[in-house]
Amino acid sequence: MQSTRRTGPGRPPSTTHATITRVALRLFSANGFEATTVEDIAAAVGTHRRTVFRYFPSKNDIVWGDFDWVIARLVRLLDAQDDRLPLVEAIGRAVVASNSYPEEALPELRIRMTLITTAPSLQAHSMLRYAAWRTVVADYAARRLGLHGTALAPQVLGFAALGASTAAFTQWVNAPDADLEQLLADAYALLSDGFAFPRPATP
Repeated sequence: MQSTRRTGPGRPPSTTHATITRVALRLFSANGFEATTVEDIAAAVGTHRRTVFRYFPSKNDIVWGDFDWVIARLVRLLDAQDDRLPLVEAIGRAVVASNSYPEEALPELRIRMTLITTAPSLQAHSMLRYAAWRTVVADYAARRLGLHGTALAPQVLGFAALGASTAAFTQWVNAPDADLEQLLADAYALLSDGFAFPRPATP
């Protein structure tokens, strides 16, 4: 679906989901999430406030983008894992693959994750998104373990996976030269190894 608004003679410019997202993220990055209004975004795009809401239910949803697609991709990648793999390793591989992005997409992703991890007004909304993500992981773990998704073990794995992923993303946001996929792989390796760090040598 496209929405258009005439701004002068000739063919009206198209207003798309991607255009609104790109403009909004630029404004959020420059002016701050709280200080940027939907009216600001609409004006910068050259459309109306109501048009923005045709594409996004709220300003918060612009930051998260097409989260349904993110969830669906994670489900597919988890289901594609070999059940012979250790459970945490399988989850880690799926999460790393689900966060594989082309180089040109990383700047936008960095803005998104910076906002998600730092904007106070996004935190309540983020909890809903995180809960949906955890549920996907817990349901996969439950299938592998032959348990219900609400059982303790799948829930622990869901929360642990979310923690590992969040830690990796936070490191990446604060280190522009870091490799996101490697950070995620390292985080899940820590979970797989049970944080079995080498013991310091006894003097």
